[in-house]
Amino acid sequence: MKKHNFFAGPSILSEYTIKNSAAAVADFAGTGLSILEVSHRGKEFIAVNDEARALVKELLDIPAGYDVVFLGGGASLQFCMVPYNLLKKKASYLDTGTWASNAIKEAKLFGEVDVVASSKEANYTFIPKGYQVDGDSDYFHFTSNNTIFGTEMRYDPDLPVRLVCDMSSDIFSRPVDVSKYDIIYAGAQKNLAPAGVTLVIVREEALGHVDRPIPTMLNYATHIKKDSMFNTPPVFPIFAALQTLKWYKEQGGIAAMEKRNIEKAAILYDEIDRNRLFRGTVTVEDRSLMNVCFVMADEYKELEADFGAFAAAAGMVGIKGHRSVGGFRASLYNAMPKSSVEALIATMKAFEKQH
Repeated sequence: MKKHNFFAGPSILSEYTIKNSAAAVADFAGTGLSILEVSHRGKEFIAVNDEARALVKELLDIPAGYDVVFLGGGASLQFCMVPYNLLKKKASYLDTGTWASNAIKEAKLFGEVDVVASSKEANYTFIPKGYQVDGDSDYFHFTSNNTIFGTEMRYDPDLPVRLVCDMSSDIFSRPVDVSKYDIIYAGAQKNLAPAGVTLVIVREEALGHVDRPIPTMLNYATHIKKDSMFNTPPVFPIFAALQTLKWYKEQGGIAAMEKRNIEKAAILYDEIDRNRLFRGTVTVEDRSLMNVCFVMADEYKELEADFGAFAAAAGMVGIKGHRSVGGFRASLYNAMPKSSVEALIATMKAFEKQH
């Protein structure tokens, strides 16, 4: 039976990425060695690293004055690195979920944090609107997509300060105006590569303005200067990331990926709204294209475990919702084919017929 992978992360990768990465595990670039055992200083891997960073710039149309680095530590380390490098006096943060809240906690260690708005009291079921950001803030930080609760900001805010964004779960899913940002960061394990590497896009002019000493490994300038090779980088995830980036280019680029993502999410949300057994969990206007969260309708709560088992038997993998929300979550990252979404919809319809 075909498995349909809806895990929220680590998550589905393209067949192109998996095939080429598997081949490199056996023999990397004709070296007779596995990608798992080659030196990161060898010319073959340096070429991979350089090409991957160049493709990020090309696909996201990154303007001059920005650097692309691959780092360890996941997005969670960026919660610390961002304020360490950028926060002089005050930064503004938007609280839209668990990861945004975690970023706020870390930033408070380095200076004043103005939480301009929060949807916590409503269990993060919407993106706050109409908030004000002080023009004297060093930056405004937001999380573009909230994997746990299923909300997304599919736009680049127009604010009087530079932006910092955690795009871990929707990077490369839509075009982005990078020029508005000081830093964009993303854990790779959703739309780019296996877990183990973090993509960071840094505006050069944003660095060097804080008075505090910054530990070498936590200083963006360290990694920019050494082309992500100050210490041993996560070689295999970077190689896999390059395959994904090549696949994006072959598919027509980021605008083409956005079109597909809109189509996939639309048909699933339509079924959630149509099917009497289910309901969505967040405000319609803030629904995520990447993580579709839904629960059983109130009068059918007792069927939740039954549907989970029914879906699993039909090959649906990873659709259990986060414990903070319950119910179900279907993650529709770039590599998710429309056919798998259609299979989930067919499963929902079949379950409805039984009840």
